Amino acid sequence: SKLNSKCVLLVYWFVFELSDLHEEGKNAINAPMLLSGTDIHPEDTLLEENAERLMLDPTSRENLKFKDLLKVLIDWINSELEEERIIVKDLEEDCYDGQVLQKLFEKLSGRKLNVAEVTQSEIGQKQKLQTVLEAVNDLLRPHGWTIEWSVDSIHSKNLVAIVYLLVALAMHFQAPIRLPEHVSVQVVVVKVRNPSTVGMHTYMCKRDAFDTLLDHAPDKLNVVKTSLITFVNKHLNKLNLEVTELESQFADGVYLILLMGLLEDYFVPLYNFFLTPESFEQKVHNVAFAFELMQDGGLKKPKARPEDVVNLNLKSTLRVLYNLFTNYKNTE
Repeated sequence: SKLNSKCVLLVYWFVFELSDLHEEGKNAINAPMLLSGTDIHPEDTLLEENAERLMLDPTSRENLKFKDLLKVLIDWINSELEEERIIVKDLEEDCYDGQVLQKLFEKLSGRKLNVAEVTQSEIGQKQKLQTVLEAVNDLLRPHGWTIEWSVDSIHSKNLVAIVYLLVALAMHFQAPIRLPEHVSVQVVVVKVRNPSTVGMHTYMCKRDAFDTLLDHAPDKLNVVKTSLITFVNKHLNKLNLEVTELESQFADGVYLILLMGLLEDYFVPLYNFFLTPESFEQKVHNVAFAFELMQDGGLKKPKARPEDVVNLNLKSTLRVLYNLFTNYKNTE
């Protein structure tokens, strides 16, 4: 039988600072549960300054539903790629370099990708992943999927990102498999605040208010989006700019930067950002710069990543704009 449309994997991994817990508890959005007792290997903390790594908590690997999910996905991949004589035994070790993902996407879509067949170097592997993921994202995004994976997360063997990607492909192509329902995992967040200090926090992965809106109350989600559009246009109209699509029109960071200048009543020099960004890196630069302006204005660092906003992740964009709304809703 084909995949039951009701069998939807819900894997959510959001990162929070400990100091945010009290405030987040007030509005009941993204309130995580602090866990303890997780073993961290020394090599996992060897990161550059300001770097961050997400790892699956060891206890989640023993979760029966999660183990069942991994087996279902592995069996599905091996069935699809049988003619290629590819055998997957471990999703992290076999998917990170892009080779398996390339072959799987080509088989499912019937489309040949222009990539090197064998890539041994890290640069080559990431270039292949970039091509594969761009093709995947272009296919899935119009169908409402939020992009919860990236080149870096896949290449760093982030199992949660790999699983999320595979489930999205399985559901989109209506794979003849049955996914276990309501799978949740825990992730460990390793952060380097300076060269000599490593912070390690573990949080329960929970669904938040925006997830609930997206999945179960699209009518209420539209109310939130309409309110945010009204808010941003109230200010952007001063520059003869207008927003109609939140996720796409803020993705290059330009409107975010201009909006911050309007909210804080200052002019942002054009040499500080790309007014017409073309590359992914330029867009990430713009969004990251907008985040810096928010922090300069006294706001806490956004929980979303610049890359998520650039990748048209609706939930990330909503969180950023909602934070601005709550802080500047009375600003004329």
